Amino acid sequence: MATDYLAFDLGAQSGRAMLGRFRRGSLDLEEVGRFPNEPVRQNGSIQWDILRLWLEMKRALERVAGSADRRVESIGVDAWGVDYALVGERGNLLENPYHYRDRRNDGMMDAVFDRISPERLYTVTGIQFLQINTLVQLFAACRLTPEVVDAARSLATIPDLLNYWLTGRLCSEYTIATTTQLVNATARTWATKMIEEIGLPSRLLTTIVAPGTTVGPLRSDVSPALAGTPVIAPACHDTASAVASVHASGDTAFISSGTWSLLGTELPAPIMTTTARDLNFTNEGGVGGTIRFLKNITGLWMLQACRQCWAAEGDDIEDIQYGELIAAASDSRLAFRSLVDPDHHMFLDPANMPDSIREYCRQTGQPEPSTPAAFTRAILESLAFKYRAVLESLERLTGVRIEVIRVVGGGSRNALLNQFTADATGRAVVAGPAEATALGNIAMQMVATGAVASIAEARQAIERSFPVQRFEPSAHDRWDAEYRRFQEYLELTCA
Repeated sequence: MATDYLAFDLGAQSGRAMLGRFRRGSLDLEEVGRFPNEPVRQNGSIQWDILRLWLEMKRALERVAGSADRRVESIGVDAWGVDYALVGERGNLLENPYHYRDRRNDGMMDAVFDRISPERLYTVTGIQFLQINTLVQLFAACRLTPEVVDAARSLATIPDLLNYWLTGRLCSEYTIATTTQLVNATARTWATKMIEEIGLPSRLLTTIVAPGTTVGPLRSDVSPALAGTPVIAPACHDTASAVASVHASGDTAFISSGTWSLLGTELPAPIMTTTARDLNFTNEGGVGGTIRFLKNITGLWMLQACRQCWAAEGDDIEDIQYGELIAAASDSRLAFRSLVDPDHHMFLDPANMPDSIREYCRQTGQPEPSTPAAFTRAILESLAFKYRAVLESLERLTGVRIEVIRVVGGGSRNALLNQFTADATGRAVVAGPAEATALGNIAMQMVATGAVASIAEARQAIERSFPVQRFEPSAHDRWDAEYRRFQEYLELTCA
């Protein structure tokens, strides 16, 4: 009978249950369930349908339990960062978790800065300033719905909540805890004094545990057949799990590419200099005592939002797969017509993404895209240029020249974006694995259960088991000239 590791990997667009089978030094991956993660808009708010995700997880457990030829060694959950749930006195969910794009966060970061200076906040946490951060969201909740906060016994990030439902134990895994902007980056504990200075309830925070910790046995009421299976906290932040699957330190940077693009490198200690703060880099927890020094970039969300609008308008594009859209965008006649800053505030959660792109182009004196292929080309070229800008800042801060960019996650399948990234940066791009997050989740389960001796050994098994694709830069001179134009648009829109 083979031994398997079950990974639940929940992203902002979809969730999946993946079984990893490790034998003779190689790792096989099997998908046992995939389901959409669709936020719900009601009463002017955006919230996550967390109970639907929980139902899908239980269904996946039933499918796994129904197979007689496998034994599940352990279970691990990873999910997106910053969002959280409030748990009541009896362990009940007080309300659906709010989506990080919810409008209740608007203006709240400035209100936080009225309580604590940005300089002090960064000196303590080393986390970049974003209005989506848990700190800002919780501040908004304390202002707008104080009765709900008062009724809460605990705050749980999304994977911590699911681990609680699986085991009955409520704790906070380190990598996901760091995304809250509530952790002291050097002490690696909750920044209780700072939290209380801001006026937030530190009583809601639970014990921080290291990645690889056994949270507890699976409860019998969740799955009678799998009851007692150890539930491991891998790197519960999905990006931390993705980075755990590959080597991404020294002269190698990573891009975790999906709804968001996260570009950075692994370091032994945080960088919390004034320059790092001004460039808005973040120091998030990694595995094996590392820090993921990175910057968030709006990723393929822009293209996802465009397709949603086209589908709602009844365009034929709703029937076109991403691959066909990317193929149409590869037409060289579309090159460098329109460039945008993916991180401009107008792209955070617009009512109509194509209209917002058109407006940006009008403000910067550029032609407006007129076809889905032209929009796609503009988005992908702009992302590649933004990667270069962030990469240059990363090198400046670390003092190390990056030679290789490792692209992991769903976006690693986008060959056109990978080639654009190589062309724009002048660096080699190694793409894959696409399921890096699930693989990193499984890798930490393997370490925790003793199947491998270290995360380095798990990474070697992943490298042997999953092929990658390499992209070398071409036409870099042309991209270099257009990059200067891109920088001008950044300056115009930041002015």
